[in-house]
Amino acid sequence: MSKTILQGVVTSASRDKTITVSIASRETHPLYRKQYTKTRKYTAHDEKNTAKLGDIVTIEACRPISKTKHYKLAKVVERAKGTIDLNVEAELPEKERMTDQRNESEESILSSPSEADRTALDSEGGKR
Repeated sequence: MSKTILQGVVTSASRDKTITVSIASRETHPLYRKQYTKTRKYTAHDEKNTAKLGDIVTIEACRPISKTKHYKLAKVVERAKGTIDLNVEAELPEKERMTDQRNESEESILSSPSEADRTALDSEGGKR
C-alpha cells in the first residue's frame, strides 16, 4: 500500500513540532463547468521544526499522531524567499492626512454654491 504524498505551502509554523500546510487545487464544477480553486489545510508533524512560514514542503500520510495530525513532514522542497513586515505606525499618519483631505473636500462641496452656480441662478431670474 502506497502512502499519500501531498505538496503545499506552510501557512503556520508557530506551534511546536506542528506545521499547517495549505494545498490548493483547481476543480471543475460538474454541472456548470466553471473552474474554481479549492484550498485544503492539513496539520503535519515536524519533528525537528525545520519548516518555516512560506516554505514549499512535501508531507506524507502516517499513523494518527494527535486528533488532527495524520501527516508528517517528508522534506522541504523550497525555502521561502523572505517576508515583508509592514510598519503600521508609519502608515497611520498618512491615512489620517488622507482622511483630513477627504473631509475638507466634502465640507467645500456641502458649503454654499460655487461662483458658477450663482451666476447661472442670477441669469435665470435670481430666485433660489
